[in-house]
Amino acid sequence: MADTTASTAGDAFAGVLGQDRIVADLRAAVVAPVHAYLLLGPAGAGARAAAVAFTAALLCPDGGCGHCRDCRLALAGEHPDGLTYVPQGAFLQRADADEIIRLALRSPNEGNRKVLVLADMHRIQNAGPMLLKTIEEPPESTVFVVLADTLPPELVTIASRCVRLNVPPLPAATIERILVDEGAAPDLAAVAAGAAVGSLERARLLVADPGVLRRRDAWAHVPRRLDGSGAAVAVIVEELRSMVEAAAEPLASRQAAEASALEERVAAYGERGSGRRRLEEGHRRELRRHRADELRFGLATLAGRYRDALVAGSGDAVAIVAGLRAIDRAAEGLVRNPNEALLLQAVLLRLPPLPA
Repeated sequence: MADTTASTAGDAFAGVLGQDRIVADLRAAVVAPVHAYLLLGPAGAGARAAAVAFTAALLCPDGGCGHCRDCRLALAGEHPDGLTYVPQGAFLQRADADEIIRLALRSPNEGNRKVLVLADMHRIQNAGPMLLKTIEEPPESTVFVVLADTLPPELVTIASRCVRLNVPPLPAATIERILVDEGAAPDLAAVAAGAAVGSLERARLLVADPGVLRRRDAWAHVPRRLDGSGAAVAVIVEELRSMVEAAAEPLASRQAAEASALEERVAAYGERGSGRRRLEEGHRRELRRHRADELRFGLATLAGRYRDALVAGSGDAVAIVAGLRAIDRAAEGLVRNPNEALLLQAVLLRLPPLPA
Protein backbone atom coordinates (compact mmCIF):
# COMPACT_ATOMS: atom_id res chain seq x y z
CA MET A 1 0.00 0.00 0.00
CA ALA A 2 1.37 3.41 -0.99
CA ASP A 3 2.35 5.82 1.72
CA THR A 4 -0.31 8.55 1.65
CA THR A 5 1.78 11.03 3.57
CA ALA A 6 4.29 11.18 0.72
CA SER A 7 6.94 12.56 3.07
CA THR A 8 7.96 13.06 6.68
CA ALA A 9 7.76 15.96 9.09
CA GLY A 10 10.31 18.69 8.49
CA ASP A 11 10.02 18.27 4.74
CA ALA A 12 8.66 20.89 2.33
CA PHE A 13 6.61 18.16 0.63
CA ALA A 14 4.97 16.95 3.86
CA GLY A 15 1.64 18.54 2.92
CA VAL A 16 1.38 16.76 -0.45
CA LEU A 17 -0.70 13.70 0.41
CA GLY A 18 -1.39 10.68 -1.73
CA GLN A 19 0.69 11.81 -4.74
CA ASP A 20 3.95 9.96 -4.17
CA ARG A 21 4.94 9.81 -7.85
CA ILE A 22 4.46 13.56 -8.33
CA VAL A 23 6.47 14.26 -5.18
CA ALA A 24 9.29 12.00 -6.39
CA ASP A 25 9.36 13.74 -9.79
CA LEU A 26 9.44 17.20 -8.23
CA ARG A 27 12.16 16.23 -5.76
CA ALA A 28 14.27 15.11 -8.70
CA ALA A 29 13.52 18.34 -10.58
CA VAL A 30 14.79 20.49 -7.70
CA VAL A 31 18.35 19.31 -8.40
CA ALA A 32 18.45 20.85 -11.89
CA PRO A 33 15.21 22.74 -12.61
CA VAL A 34 14.21 23.78 -16.10
CA HIS A 35 12.28 26.91 -17.07
CA ALA A 36 8.67 25.67 -16.79
CA TYR A 37 6.54 22.86 -15.37
CA LEU A 38 2.88 22.06 -15.96
CA LEU A 39 0.97 20.30 -13.17
CA LEU A 40 -2.19 19.05 -14.84
CA GLY A 41 -5.00 17.63 -12.76
CA PRO A 42 -8.40 18.29 -11.18
CA ALA A 43 -8.85 20.75 -8.35
CA GLY A 44 -8.22 19.28 -4.92
CA ALA A 45 -6.12 16.35 -6.11
CA GLY A 46 -2.89 17.91 -4.89
CA ALA A 47 -1.49 20.00 -7.75
CA ARG A 48 -1.66 23.25 -5.78
CA ALA A 49 -0.09 21.70 -2.68
CA ALA A 50 2.63 20.23 -4.88
CA ALA A 51 3.27 23.62 -6.51
CA VAL A 52 3.64 25.27 -3.09
CA ALA A 53 6.01 22.56 -1.90
CA PHE A 54 8.02 22.71 -5.13
CA THR A 55 8.30 26.48 -4.76
CA ALA A 56 9.67 26.08 -1.24
CA ALA A 57 12.13 23.43 -2.37
CA LEU A 58 13.39 25.58 -5.24
CA LEU A 59 13.95 28.55 -2.93
CA CYS A 60 15.42 26.56 -0.04
CA PRO A 61 19.24 26.38 0.07
CA ASP A 62 18.90 22.72 1.10
CA GLY A 63 16.33 21.73 -1.53
CA GLY A 64 13.24 21.75 0.67
CA CYS A 65 14.15 21.13 4.31
CA GLY A 66 10.75 22.41 5.44
CA HIS A 67 11.96 24.39 8.45
CA CYS A 68 14.30 27.16 7.25
CA ARG A 69 13.10 30.71 6.74
CA ASP A 70 12.75 30.28 2.96
CA CYS A 71 10.67 27.13 3.35
CA ARG A 72 8.45 28.55 6.06
CA LEU A 73 7.72 31.71 4.08
CA ALA A 74 7.15 29.84 0.80
CA LEU A 75 4.86 27.25 2.40
CA ALA A 76 2.85 30.09 3.95
CA GLY A 77 2.61 31.86 0.58
CA GLU A 78 4.61 34.81 1.87
CA HIS A 79 8.04 34.45 0.26
CA PRO A 80 8.92 37.53 -1.85
CA ASP A 81 10.43 35.27 -4.53
CA GLY A 82 7.61 32.71 -4.51
CA LEU A 83 4.70 34.32 -6.33
CA THR A 84 1.29 32.90 -7.26
CA TYR A 85 -0.84 34.56 -9.91
CA VAL A 86 -4.57 33.76 -10.04
CA PRO A 87 -6.59 35.39 -12.85
CA GLN A 88 -9.52 37.37 -11.52
CA GLY A 89 -12.14 36.97 -14.25
CA ALA A 90 -13.74 33.96 -15.89
CA PHE A 91 -10.88 33.93 -18.43
CA LEU A 92 -7.42 35.48 -18.70
CA GLN A 93 -7.46 38.97 -20.15
CA ARG A 94 -4.73 41.06 -21.75
CA ALA A 95 -4.16 42.75 -18.38
CA ASP A 96 -3.51 39.33 -16.80
CA ALA A 97 -0.95 38.47 -19.48
CA ASP A 98 0.76 41.84 -19.07
CA GLU A 99 1.02 41.34 -15.30
CA ILE A 100 2.39 37.80 -15.64
CA ILE A 101 5.04 39.04 -18.07
CA ARG A 102 5.94 41.90 -15.72
CA LEU A 103 6.33 39.52 -12.78
CA ALA A 104 8.41 37.10 -14.85
CA LEU A 105 10.84 39.81 -15.96
CA ARG A 106 11.29 41.24 -12.47
CA SER A 107 14.52 40.32 -10.70
CA PRO A 108 14.35 38.15 -7.57
CA ASN A 109 14.05 40.15 -4.35
CA GLU A 110 16.36 38.09 -2.16
CA GLY A 111 18.12 35.21 -3.88
CA ASN A 112 19.06 34.36 -7.43
CA ARG A 113 15.83 32.54 -8.28
CA LYS A 114 12.15 33.41 -8.48
CA VAL A 115 9.26 30.93 -8.81
CA LEU A 116 6.07 32.10 -10.50
CA VAL A 117 3.05 29.82 -10.05
CA LEU A 118 0.30 30.44 -12.61
CA ALA A 119 -2.99 29.09 -11.24
CA ASP A 120 -6.13 28.14 -13.19
CA MET A 121 -4.43 28.31 -16.56
CA HIS A 122 -7.16 26.18 -18.12
CA ARG A 123 -8.92 29.56 -18.28
CA ILE A 124 -6.24 30.98 -20.59
CA GLN A 125 -8.48 31.32 -23.67
CA ASN A 126 -7.05 34.07 -25.96
CA ALA A 127 -4.09 35.08 -23.75
CA GLY A 128 -1.93 32.12 -24.80
CA PRO A 129 -0.05 33.76 -27.68
CA MET A 130 0.86 36.71 -25.47
CA LEU A 131 2.42 34.47 -22.83
CA LEU A 132 4.06 31.85 -25.03
CA LYS A 133 7.44 33.54 -25.56
CA THR A 134 7.82 34.51 -21.89
CA ILE A 135 7.00 31.02 -20.61
CA GLU A 136 9.16 29.42 -23.32
CA GLU A 137 12.16 31.69 -22.71
CA PRO A 138 11.89 33.37 -19.30
CA PRO A 139 14.85 35.05 -17.61
CA GLU A 140 17.30 32.52 -16.20
CA SER A 141 16.23 33.48 -12.69
CA THR A 142 12.53 32.61 -13.29
CA VAL A 143 10.93 29.18 -12.99
CA PHE A 144 7.27 28.86 -14.05
CA VAL A 145 4.90 26.37 -12.43
CA VAL A 146 1.70 26.25 -14.48
CA LEU A 147 -1.44 24.78 -12.91
CA ALA A 148 -4.45 23.65 -14.94
CA ASP A 149 -7.45 21.47 -14.19
CA THR A 150 -7.74 20.43 -17.85
CA LEU A 151 -5.81 20.94 -21.07
CA PRO A 152 -7.95 23.07 -23.42
CA PRO A 153 -6.75 23.59 -27.01
CA GLU A 154 -5.62 27.13 -26.13
CA LEU A 155 -3.13 25.75 -23.60
CA VAL A 156 -1.63 22.98 -25.75
CA THR A 157 1.21 25.07 -27.22
CA ILE A 158 2.29 26.39 -23.83
CA ALA A 159 2.03 22.86 -22.40
CA SER A 160 4.45 21.64 -25.07
CA ARG A 161 7.05 24.09 -23.72
CA CYS A 162 6.73 22.74 -20.16
CA VAL A 163 7.72 19.58 -18.34
CA ARG A 164 4.27 18.05 -17.92
CA LEU A 165 3.29 16.17 -14.76
CA ASN A 166 -0.18 14.65 -14.65
CA VAL A 167 -1.73 14.81 -11.19
CA PRO A 168 -4.47 12.15 -11.10
CA PRO A 169 -7.60 12.32 -8.93
CA LEU A 170 -6.96 10.66 -5.60
CA PRO A 171 -8.52 7.21 -5.20
CA ALA A 172 -11.40 7.11 -2.75
CA ALA A 173 -9.52 4.58 -0.59
CA THR A 174 -6.54 6.94 -0.30
CA ILE A 175 -8.76 9.88 0.64
CA GLU A 176 -10.58 7.74 3.18
CA ARG A 177 -7.30 6.71 4.86
CA ILE A 178 -6.15 10.33 5.02
CA LEU A 179 -9.44 11.48 6.57
CA VAL A 180 -9.32 8.74 9.20
CA ASP A 181 -5.70 9.63 9.99
CA GLU A 182 -6.87 13.23 10.46
CA GLY A 183 -9.47 12.13 13.01
CA ALA A 184 -12.65 11.58 11.00
CA ALA A 185 -15.04 8.80 11.94
CA PRO A 186 -14.51 5.84 9.57
CA ASP A 187 -18.12 5.66 8.33
CA LEU A 188 -18.28 9.38 7.56
CA ALA A 189 -14.79 9.27 6.02
CA ALA A 190 -15.94 6.53 3.66
CA VAL A 191 -18.95 8.52 2.50
CA ALA A 192 -17.00 11.77 2.15
CA ALA A 193 -14.24 10.03 0.19
CA GLY A 194 -16.76 8.49 -2.18
CA ALA A 195 -18.44 11.84 -2.72
CA ALA A 196 -15.22 13.81 -3.16
CA VAL A 197 -14.67 12.94 -6.84
CA GLY A 198 -10.93 12.52 -6.25
CA SER A 199 -10.51 15.80 -4.35
CA LEU A 200 -8.99 15.76 -0.87
CA GLU A 201 -10.01 19.40 -0.39
CA ARG A 202 -13.65 18.56 -1.10
CA ALA A 203 -13.47 15.48 1.13
CA ARG A 204 -12.25 17.58 4.04
CA LEU A 205 -15.19 19.92 3.51
CA LEU A 206 -17.68 17.06 3.27
CA VAL A 207 -16.45 15.24 6.35
CA ALA A 208 -17.57 18.26 8.39
CA ASP A 209 -20.95 18.32 6.59
CA PRO A 210 -23.66 16.32 8.40
CA GLY A 211 -25.93 16.52 5.33
CA VAL A 212 -23.72 14.44 3.02
CA LEU A 213 -25.40 11.15 3.99
CA ARG A 214 -28.85 12.59 3.39
CA ARG A 215 -27.82 13.92 -0.03
CA ARG A 216 -26.32 10.59 -1.07
CA ASP A 217 -29.51 8.76 -0.10
CA ALA A 218 -31.69 11.32 -1.91
CA TRP A 219 -29.81 10.80 -5.19
CA ALA A 220 -29.84 7.03 -4.74
CA HIS A 221 -33.63 7.04 -4.30
CA VAL A 222 -34.34 9.09 -7.45
CA PRO A 223 -34.85 6.05 -9.76
CA ARG A 224 -37.72 4.69 -7.70
CA ARG A 225 -39.48 8.08 -7.76
CA LEU A 226 -39.48 8.37 -11.54
CA ASP A 227 -42.73 7.53 -13.31
CA GLY A 228 -42.03 8.80 -16.82
CA SER A 229 -43.83 12.10 -16.25
CA GLY A 230 -42.40 15.58 -16.51
CA ALA A 231 -44.26 16.55 -13.34
CA ALA A 232 -42.34 14.02 -11.23
CA VAL A 233 -39.05 15.12 -12.79
CA ALA A 234 -39.78 18.79 -12.06
CA VAL A 235 -40.39 18.05 -8.36
CA ILE A 236 -37.26 15.90 -8.05
CA VAL A 237 -35.07 18.48 -9.82
CA GLU A 238 -36.23 21.25 -7.50
CA GLU A 239 -35.44 19.13 -4.45
CA LEU A 240 -32.00 18.18 -5.77
CA ARG A 241 -31.10 21.78 -6.58
CA SER A 242 -32.18 22.86 -3.08
CA MET A 243 -29.85 20.24 -1.62
CA VAL A 244 -26.99 21.43 -3.80
CA GLU A 245 -27.60 24.95 -2.53
CA ALA A 246 -27.66 23.81 1.11
CA ALA A 247 -24.47 21.79 0.61
CA ALA A 248 -22.54 25.01 0.04
CA GLU A 249 -23.21 26.26 3.59
CA PRO A 250 -19.94 24.93 5.13
CA LEU A 251 -17.97 26.54 2.29
CA ALA A 252 -19.95 29.77 2.62
CA SER A 253 -19.18 29.83 6.36
CA ARG A 254 -15.46 29.44 5.71
CA GLN A 255 -15.58 32.17 3.06
CA ALA A 256 -17.42 34.48 5.44
CA ALA A 257 -14.62 33.98 7.99
CA GLU A 258 -12.02 34.81 5.34
CA ALA A 259 -13.94 37.91 4.30
CA SER A 260 -14.24 38.99 7.93
CA ALA A 261 -10.51 38.56 8.43
CA LEU A 262 -9.91 40.68 5.33
CA GLU A 263 -12.17 43.43 6.65
CA GLU A 264 -10.19 43.47 9.88
CA ARG A 265 -6.97 43.91 7.92
CA VAL A 266 -8.54 46.68 5.82
CA ALA A 267 -9.66 48.46 8.99
CA ALA A 268 -6.16 48.19 10.44
CA TYR A 269 -4.03 48.88 7.37
CA GLY A 270 -6.28 50.41 4.73
CA GLU A 271 -7.81 49.21 1.47
CA ARG A 272 -4.77 49.53 -0.82
CA GLY A 273 -3.28 46.17 -1.67
CA SER A 274 -5.84 44.31 0.46
CA GLY A 275 -6.77 41.86 -2.31
CA ARG A 276 -10.50 42.31 -1.71
CA ARG A 277 -11.45 41.89 -5.35
CA ARG A 278 -9.23 38.86 -5.79
CA LEU A 279 -10.73 37.24 -2.68
CA GLU A 280 -14.28 37.87 -3.91
CA GLU A 281 -13.49 36.46 -7.34
CA GLY A 282 -11.87 33.42 -5.76
CA HIS A 283 -14.90 32.83 -3.56
CA ARG A 284 -17.23 32.94 -6.57
CA ARG A 285 -15.07 30.41 -8.42
CA GLU A 286 -15.02 28.14 -5.36
CA LEU A 287 -18.80 28.22 -5.11
CA ARG A 288 -19.23 27.44 -8.82
CA ARG A 289 -16.79 24.55 -8.52
CA HIS A 290 -18.52 23.30 -5.38
CA ARG A 291 -21.89 23.22 -7.15
CA ALA A 292 -20.40 21.35 -10.09
CA ASP A 293 -18.74 18.84 -7.75
CA GLU A 294 -22.03 18.30 -5.91
CA LEU A 295 -23.76 17.56 -9.20
CA ARG A 296 -20.97 15.17 -10.24
CA PHE A 297 -21.33 13.41 -6.89
CA GLY A 298 -25.08 13.12 -7.39
CA LEU A 299 -24.79 11.87 -10.96
CA ALA A 300 -22.14 9.35 -9.89
CA THR A 301 -24.46 8.11 -7.13
CA LEU A 302 -27.28 7.86 -9.65
CA ALA A 303 -25.07 5.93 -12.09
CA GLY A 304 -24.05 3.55 -9.32
CA ARG A 305 -27.69 2.78 -8.60
CA TYR A 306 -28.34 1.90 -12.25
CA ARG A 307 -25.17 -0.17 -12.55
CA ASP A 308 -26.23 -2.17 -9.51
CA ALA A 309 -29.63 -2.73 -11.13
CA LEU A 310 -27.96 -3.84 -14.36
CA VAL A 311 -25.82 -6.39 -12.50
CA ALA A 312 -28.83 -7.61 -10.50
CA GLY A 313 -30.93 -7.92 -13.66
CA SER A 314 -33.70 -5.68 -12.34
CA GLY A 315 -35.28 -3.39 -14.92
CA ASP A 316 -35.00 -3.01 -18.67
CA ALA A 317 -31.31 -3.55 -19.51
CA VAL A 318 -31.48 -1.61 -22.79
CA ALA A 319 -33.14 1.37 -21.08
CA ILE A 320 -30.64 1.25 -18.21
CA VAL A 321 -27.65 1.30 -20.57
CA ALA A 322 -29.16 4.26 -22.43
CA GLY A 323 -29.75 5.98 -19.10
CA LEU A 324 -26.13 5.46 -18.03
CA ARG A 325 -24.98 7.07 -21.27
CA ALA A 326 -27.25 10.04 -20.57
CA ILE A 327 -25.76 10.38 -17.08
CA ASP A 328 -22.22 10.29 -18.49
CA ARG A 329 -23.07 13.00 -21.04
CA ALA A 330 -24.59 15.17 -18.30
CA ALA A 331 -21.46 14.81 -16.13
CA GLU A 332 -19.23 15.73 -19.06
CA GLY A 333 -21.45 18.75 -19.81
CA LEU A 334 -20.81 20.27 -16.39
CA VAL A 335 -17.51 21.72 -17.62
CA ARG A 336 -19.51 24.16 -19.77
CA ASN A 337 -21.37 25.68 -16.78
CA PRO A 338 -24.81 24.69 -18.09
CA ASN A 339 -28.20 25.63 -16.72
CA GLU A 340 -28.47 23.16 -13.84
CA ALA A 341 -32.24 22.76 -13.94
CA LEU A 342 -32.31 22.05 -17.66
CA LEU A 343 -29.40 19.62 -17.42
CA LEU A 344 -31.02 17.64 -14.61
CA GLN A 345 -34.44 17.63 -16.29
CA ALA A 346 -32.93 16.38 -19.54
CA VAL A 347 -31.10 13.49 -17.90
CA LEU A 348 -33.91 12.42 -15.56
CA LEU A 349 -36.41 12.30 -18.42
CA ARG A 350 -34.13 9.73 -20.08
CA LEU A 351 -33.88 7.45 -17.06
CA PRO A 352 -36.13 4.43 -16.51
CA PRO A 353 -37.80 3.94 -13.13
CA LEU A 354 -36.41 1.22 -10.88
CA PRO A 355 -38.11 -0.76 -8.16
CA ALA A 356 -37.40 0.15 -4.55
